[in-house]
Amino acid sequence: MAVSLNRAHPQDLKKTIFRLFSYLKCYLPILIIVFFLVIYSSLANIVGTYISGTVIINQLSDSLANNLPFDVAIKEIATSCLVLLVIYILGVASNILYTQIMVRICQDVLYRLRKDLLLRMHKLKISYFDKHTNGEIMSYYTNDVDSIMTMINDSLGNIILSLCNIIGTITCLFLINVYLSLIVIFFIALMFLCMYFSSKRAHKYFKKQQDTLAKINSAAEEDLVGMKTIKAYQHEKISFTNFQNLNDNWRKDAAKAFFFTQINTPFFVSLSYLNFSISAIVGCVFLSLNMIASGIGGLTSYLVFVRTAAQPFNLFTQHINNILSASAGAERIFNFLDEEIEEDNGKYSLIKISDDKNSESRYAFTDGEKIIPLRGKIAFEHVYFSYVPNKPILKDISFIAPEHTKVAFVGSTGAGKTTIISLLARFYKVDQGRITYDGIDIQDIKLNSLRRSLSLVTQDTHLFTASIKDNISYVRRHSSEEEIIEASKKARADYFIRRMTDKYETIIYDDGNNLSQGERQLLGLARATLLKTPLIILDEATSNIDTLSEKLIHNALKDLLSERTSIVIAHRLSTIKDADMIYVLSDGKIIESGNEKMLLEKKGAYYDLYTGNKELA
Repeated sequence: MAVSLNRAHPQDLKKTIFRLFSYLKCYLPILIIVFFLVIYSSLANIVGTYISGTVIINQLSDSLANNLPFDVAIKEIATSCLVLLVIYILGVASNILYTQIMVRICQDVLYRLRKDLLLRMHKLKISYFDKHTNGEIMSYYTNDVDSIMTMINDSLGNIILSLCNIIGTITCLFLINVYLSLIVIFFIALMFLCMYFSSKRAHKYFKKQQDTLAKINSAAEEDLVGMKTIKAYQHEKISFTNFQNLNDNWRKDAAKAFFFTQINTPFFVSLSYLNFSISAIVGCVFLSLNMIASGIGGLTSYLVFVRTAAQPFNLFTQHINNILSASAGAERIFNFLDEEIEEDNGKYSLIKISDDKNSESRYAFTDGEKIIPLRGKIAFEHVYFSYVPNKPILKDISFIAPEHTKVAFVGSTGAGKTTIISLLARFYKVDQGRITYDGIDIQDIKLNSLRRSLSLVTQDTHLFTASIKDNISYVRRHSSEEEIIEASKKARADYFIRRMTDKYETIIYDDGNNLSQGERQLLGLARATLLKTPLIILDEATSNIDTLSEKLIHNALKDLLSERTSIVIAHRLSTIKDADMIYVLSDGKIIESGNEKMLLEKKGAYYDLYTGNKELA
């Protein structure tokens, strides 16, 4: 089971935001247009409010004071109203246009983010997945990406709109009366201070909230996969308690995060009412003293601006949650994208040198000068390895697997058998010594070429939600239907596939849960047969199957391994009695080696296992 590590480190909100906006660089010209559309949308409301007060009301007052003919007064007011209508219509159009543009930009940014996440995931070391749960990694694709979507799609435009409204409102206030505007400036400054300090505290809890949410996803995913085990051992209460603890931690972190942002709303509302009351009283005094040049119309516009001055801050309050949550999600995503990837300094590539399907040397390794035919000879030379520093798993392992031979490893759990396979596939790097493939150090072979040159059949064959045919051809997509059927027959899988209603088109669900363990293993062998590599690795491929399936697999293996080099990790000694060389591992060391006859004559560790004096743990 993977263990989620605590990756707490100093948070850099500015750095995260700048890196997130680097995904928007390619849209800079469009974003400039969006910026001006947002500004116009904001100005349309502000200018409309200014015109409706200082112009239309004053026109109406002047018409009444000067006794202008009714038709003339109506014509002037109608003209102003028409201008006002055009301004508002264009403002609405601008709002719709920039919203639609941002939706499309947002989807493209999310597409690129998810693509970068998947590309990075494919390049990460296997050790990363040993230390992090599937649910935690999935949360990068779901919760964290969704929080970024909400910010770009909804909050980004509204934040710019709010800033424009604040600047435009203050400007109009100063145009109406400088002294009255100072009252509003004072209250706006108080709102800014409140928003600054609350958002600073909230960001810390939004980061915790996202981390806790990842743990919840991980727990839910783990319980879903292990539901049969949970029910079989009646651990529903334990599962519920564990999940409830995580859920409660998330609730507390989310409550604190939203507390520090939502506290702004009642504060802003109270300040806005107080601001309006003071401004109305002082404004009436100024009007009575003729200190407002635009008269009653100016005071009307002024009070409207005072009343709406708090709205941008309320928008800030509503969207600050999205921005802080998105920055926390982006920080987690960027931490993932910065994880160390697998080293691939290989210079040897795998190439095809013959089109003859019956030729033993169809492929070869080359560095551009040398051409080394692919044979399947493996050698370990004084290999040491440890997952954790100073805790060695393999200690001075040396052996040779010549081409067309069957080499087997037996030993108790934890002896290092599977680790040997992992090192051969370069899932991990050796601490000391070297491993060669056809005389080439595997560190000098490009990763994709190395892994294409071997077939791996594990104890738990992973199957995808697709047809049987697609699952078999997963290792070689260009295979014809005839080749797939031939490989299935050699692997003894064709007989059970033919019994199914849709035969090779039968859909496999939920990692093959609609198949028996033996059938899944037979499909794994069919894959290995189809790939036709000179080296095949069997990692306890028959440990979890019934007797009938084991016989079928044994018969398939005779054909499959006859022309290949094979390395077999065995839990059942019956699977390796015909091995050319058997190595007995204990505590990371090879303590015995030889074929079965030689090992039985020695009457050592293998003899004890064979006779039942000692059992594999």
